[in-house]
Amino acid sequence: MAVTDKTRQSAVALAVLALAGVLALGAADISSEAGYAGIGPNFLPWLVAVGLALVAAFLWFEAHSGGFRDMPDPLASDAPPQSAPCWRGFAWMSGALLLNAALITTIGFIFSCTLCFACAAHGLRQAQSGAAQSLRSWLTDLGIGLLIAAPVFWMFTKFLAISLPGLTQSGWL
Repeated sequence: MAVTDKTRQSAVALAVLALAGVLALGAADISSEAGYAGIGPNFLPWLVAVGLALVAAFLWFEAHSGGFRDMPDPLASDAPPQSAPCWRGFAWMSGALLLNAALITTIGFIFSCTLCFACAAHGLRQAQSGAAQSLRSWLTDLGIGLLIAAPVFWMFTKFLAISLPGLTQSGWL
């Protein structure tokens, strides 16, 4: 018995619906007591769960009304060849996230996120070209990461009064 595209596409819709259900179960365990501006801590998880359920409904509709449109058939003879996954790029991206999690309380939010950005950019370039990168590209990525992470840190700590791990007690690094 061959599995049809409709069956596969319906399975995707059901998987997204299951994810929405798991998120809704988690949101149900979070207190709904209203906080700042009358919104409780369970608002965002519920919003995401409802959004995922709507996406699942649209996916189900698409699967049962003609299939996902404009999607190339991977089994067709004229389909473009599939490229192999770039495991080195994946390793760089995964390592960037793990490094950020490991260092954020040691070197602070700004520097750990800067390093995460540079490593993730390196991983994306690995996936795109596979070529080694120059010192200049590393320094550029570190600079861009710093220009992104520092204002985010200051916005959260200074304007929103949300505590993020810093390098110093001044609240600026």
